[in-house]
Amino acid sequence: MQCICRQPKRTASQENILLEQSRRVAALNGIRLGLKDDKDLKFLLKGSQLLKVKSSSWRKERFYKLQEDCKTIWQESKKVLRSPESQIFSIEDIRDVRSGHKTEGMEKYAKDVPEYRCFSIIFKDQRKNLDLIASSEDDANHWIAGLGKIIAHSNSMNQKQKLQHWIHTCLRKADKNKDNKMSLKELKDFLKEVNIEVDDYHAKKIFQHCDKSKTEALEDDEIEEFYKILTERKEIDSIFQVYSDPEGFMSCQNLVRFLYEVQQEEDAVVAAPALIQRYEPNERAKRGNAMTKDGFLMYLLSDEGNIFNPSHRKVYQDMTQPLSHYLVSSSHNTYLMEDQITGPSSTEAYIRALTKGCRCVELDCWDGPNSEPVIYHGYTLTSKILFSDVIKAIKNYAFQTSPYPVIISLENHCSVEQQKVMAQHMTTILQDMLLVAPVDGNKSQFPSPEQLKGKILVKGKKLSRQEDPTNGNNNLEAEDVSDEDEAAEIEDESVKTKVEQKGKSDTLKLAKELSDTVVYCKSVHFEGFDDPSHPRAFYEMSSFSESKALKLAQESGTSFIHHNIRHLSRIYPAGWRTDSSNYSPVDLWNVGCQIVALNFQTAGTEMDVYQGRFQDNGFSGYVLKPEFLRDEQTKFNPKSITEGTWGTKKKLLLRIISGQQLPKVNKSKNSIVDPKVTIEIHGVQQDNNKKQTKVIENNGFNPNWNEEFTFDIEIPALALVRFVVEDFDMSTKNDFIGQYTLPFTSLKQGYRHIHLLTKNGDPYSSSTLFVFVNIQDCE
Repeated sequence: MQCICRQPKRTASQENILLEQSRRVAALNGIRLGLKDDKDLKFLLKGSQLLKVKSSSWRKERFYKLQEDCKTIWQESKKVLRSPESQIFSIEDIRDVRSGHKTEGMEKYAKDVPEYRCFSIIFKDQRKNLDLIASSEDDANHWIAGLGKIIAHSNSMNQKQKLQHWIHTCLRKADKNKDNKMSLKELKDFLKEVNIEVDDYHAKKIFQHCDKSKTEALEDDEIEEFYKILTERKEIDSIFQVYSDPEGFMSCQNLVRFLYEVQQEEDAVVAAPALIQRYEPNERAKRGNAMTKDGFLMYLLSDEGNIFNPSHRKVYQDMTQPLSHYLVSSSHNTYLMEDQITGPSSTEAYIRALTKGCRCVELDCWDGPNSEPVIYHGYTLTSKILFSDVIKAIKNYAFQTSPYPVIISLENHCSVEQQKVMAQHMTTILQDMLLVAPVDGNKSQFPSPEQLKGKILVKGKKLSRQEDPTNGNNNLEAEDVSDEDEAAEIEDESVKTKVEQKGKSDTLKLAKELSDTVVYCKSVHFEGFDDPSHPRAFYEMSSFSESKALKLAQESGTSFIHHNIRHLSRIYPAGWRTDSSNYSPVDLWNVGCQIVALNFQTAGTEMDVYQGRFQDNGFSGYVLKPEFLRDEQTKFNPKSITEGTWGTKKKLLLRIISGQQLPKVNKSKNSIVDPKVTIEIHGVQQDNNKKQTKVIENNGFNPNWNEEFTFDIEIPALALVRFVVEDFDMSTKNDFIGQYTLPFTSLKQGYRHIHLLTKNGDPYSSSTLFVFVNIQDCE
C-alpha cells in the first residue's frame, strides 16, 4: 500500500508571511499594469460572491477572485474531482465584458433581475459566455470597470513588459514552497513551464553562474540575473553591434542608416528621432539622441518593427469607387456556432462575425410561432432564434469595428404574412440605418462604400414587375418570384428526405413590403454572362455554390472578371460541407468575386487566409481590387497569365531567424514543443508554394533556425504569405502552435517580428517569430 505524503500544516505566522508576500506580488503586478492603488483592482483581488446563470432553473452562487498575477480569475466550483486548472481562466481569453442583459442567456434567464446588477464575460474562443449577477450595483460596476481596465492596460503594455510579467508569473508558479527563492529543482520546473528543455548539466551551469551567494538558492538580484540570461537575444545583439559605438550607443545618424539601408524605410530621417523618443528607456541615451540595445529591441518588437505595414492598419485605399470594385468580408449561415445539421444557432454568432470585420451576414428566414419569423438552417435540427433578435444584434454591432456598409443577405422561406413582419422589424429596429432609397439618385452604377457609410443594405428577391428597384414603389401586393433554397442542397439523407416531403417549389410568393427593402442587391438566378447588346441591370446579383463558381473561374476567368466589375457575386460553400468546413477563397478573389462567404465559426487555413486578406485597409471589411480586376478592357486570366499590366514580378527572400515564447500545445508538465515553421504563398496557381524549416527539438522558448528561402511571385497584388508554426510529431499529425497571414503588398522589409495568432485568430501575448525580409524586382 502506497503512503500519501502530506504537506506539513503551516503555522499562523507562516500563513501571515505568505499572505503579505501575496499582497506584495499583487501590488507589484498592479503597478506593472499602471493600476497602482486602483479601487476596482483591489476589489477584484479581494473577490466576491456572484450568481452564475445557466438556465431558468440553474442559478447558483459562486465565489470569483482575481489572482495575484492580475492575469487570471479563480472561480469556485462544486464539481467533484475538478482539476485546479479548470477553475482558472485567463483575462487574455476575454473578448468583451458586457453590462446588463446583453447576451441570449441574460435576455432569457435574468429578466427578473435589474440590468445594473448583471454582466457577462464573452470569451475569444468557442467557450460559452459566462453570465453573472452581482449582489449590488456597486459590485457589478467594480467587476465591469476592473476587468475593462486590466484588459485595456494589458493590451497597451509593450512586448518587453508583457514578457517580464509572464516570466515573473511563471517564476512564482515554479516557487512551490513560496519562499521567494529558487532551488535547482524549481529552476528546472520553471524552464519546463516556459517551454524549454535543458539537460541537467546546462541547468546546473546556469544555476551556479547566478548563485553568487553560494547558498544553493537564487534570490532577488540572482533571479534578475537569471532573467537576463534567459531573455538574451544574441541575434539582435549582433545586428545592434554593427551600428553602435564601443560604449553601446547607436547614434541617431546610424539609426537612420539602419532604417534606410536595411529596413527600407523611405522616411528614415524623420522616423529615427521619433523612434528614439518613443522606445529608448535610458534617459541619458534619449537626451543624447541615441539608442541603447534595450531601446533597439523595444523598437523591433513594436508596431514599427512588425512585418505588417503599420500604415495599412488604417483605411488608406480609395473608398469612393463603386461597391462592386471591392472584396467584401462575408459570412455564410452566420447564425450557426458549429456544424450545419445539429449545431446551435445564436445571435452571438452575428456579434462575433461583425466584430471580426464581417460586412455581409446571412439570415435564413422561416415561419415561426406567434407570427414571429425565426432563423435556422432549414430541414435540419439546428436550433432556432428570433429574426427580430438578430436584427437588434446587427443594429448594435454593425458599425463597432468598421463604419462601412453591412449587407443583410436574406434567404427567405416565409409566408407573405411573416415576410411583412420581417420588413416591419427591419424598418422599426434599424430605422435610418436601413437603406430604402438610392443614394444621390444614383441609378446607373453602385454607390461607393464611402457614400454608404453607416448604412445597412438588404440583398434579396425583388418583385419582377418593378423592373428597376431604384425607381420607387409600385402598387403590387405580392407576386411569385423564383426561389433560392441553399439549404435544399445539403448532402445529408435526412435533409434530402424532408426536401422531397415538402415538394420543393421553384417559386415563392413575395410580399411587396419585403421587396421594397431591397434597393441595390436584387437576387437573380445566373443565366450566363452578359450579352453586350443586352446588358443586365447593375443591381442584379447572383449567388453561386463554390463548385459552380470554381468551374466558371477555370473555364471563363476573363468573362467572370468582366462580370464582377459591374455586378456583385456571392459564393457559398458546397452542400457536402455539413461539418462547416471551408473552401479556399483565393481562386474566387482572383477573378474579382466580392462576396466570398465562409463559415466564420470554423478555424483553419482558409479562415486564416481570409482574415489575412481583410486585415488590410484598416480591417474595414472592404479591400479595393487591383486595377486589372476593375479595368473594363482587362484581358487578365489567372489560369493563363500572359504579359500585361499586372504589376512587376517580385523575388521574395525570407530568412526565418528565431522564435520567442511559443506556447505549449500539450499542457502536460513534461511536454516541450519541437517547433518547425512552414511558409506558404497563396495566390495565382504559378505562385502557390510551400517551404519549411528544420525541426528544433525541445525548445519552444527561443528556438533558432536561421534558414533562408526564396520565392518568385508572378502576381504580387493577389498573393498572400502565411507563416505557420507547428509542433512536429514523428508518429501523428503535427500540432498547430500559431500562424500569421498577410497580403504580399503589406510586407515590410528588413528585420521584423511576426506576432503569432491562435487557432481562432486572436493574438498571443508574447509569441513571435523574428525574420529578415527582402523583396526585389525580377529581371
